[in-house]
Amino acid sequence: MCLSVPAQIVSFDGDMAQCAVGGVITHASIQMIAHEDLKIGDFVLLHTGFALQKISEEEAVATLALFEEFETFNQSLDEEEKKTGQRIV
Repeated sequence: MCLSVPAQIVSFDGDMAQCAVGGVITHASIQMIAHEDLKIGDFVLLHTGFALQKISEEEAVATLALFEEFETFNQSLDEEEKKTGQRIV
């Protein structure tokens, strides 16, 4: 399974963009999308160092919120496993 994450563009350098992902700056190739339409502040989906497509801010926020829900759920499972000593699958 592949997973792409929303990232916000903070700067450009040719066919590369610096993008913020959860407060971390990463470099991403923008060669796979129509980068003439991109501007600083836009959101893109990143996968293995490549921007795959431009997405709306609303979509990025909703996706990041879902990731946060997954993290909270995983933490609750970890706590339950600690209490019971049993692995929850």
